[in-house]
Amino acid sequence: MTVSFTKYHGLGNDFILIDNRHLPQPIVTPEQAIKLCDRNFGIGADGVIFALPGEGQVDYTMRIFNSDGSEPEMCGNGIRCLAKFIAELENNNKTKYNIHTGAGLIVPELQADGQVTVDMGQPKLLASEIPTNLGNADEKIVNQTLEVAGKSWSVTCVNMGNPHCITFVENVADIVLEIV
Repeated sequence: MTVSFTKYHGLGNDFILIDNRHLPQPIVTPEQAIKLCDRNFGIGADGVIFALPGEGQVDYTMRIFNSDGSEPEMCGNGIRCLAKFIAELENNNKTKYNIHTGAGLIVPELQADGQVTVDMGQPKLLASEIPTNLGNADEKIVNQTLEVAGKSWSVTCVNMGNPHCITFVENVADIVLEIV
């Protein structure tokens, strides 16, 4: 099977974008996405994003498979890349696209300077919404201690369509990121 793709990056994330407007389901399986995302033996990417057809007032549907084959609701940097990809596919003067995601309707805007902005909505902070078991279901996980390999980290958890566990440091140069 031959699959045409374009590779995009946004703020440190890189994605394989596939024009999937002709079918309502992704033409690549999660298992194939793992292989495509492999940085040694594949194309290499954080995920594979599909531009699927929309319905009604929705221009497109976004589906994404992460490099491990999992499917998040949405990815902020990914939808910005998808908006640029769609604009290049359509080659028109539209500046907004209504895109259905697993997290709901998202409307990225293409700016005159080439940037893409997205209103990501309100962050989900409750443990049950992330999801995480670092606290009670109705508790916000903010500056909570997390033990990893004998080291304590102060973490904050948030879900913006894809769960994140964030730690703040005084100086990133003092952290060996490859170990973290």
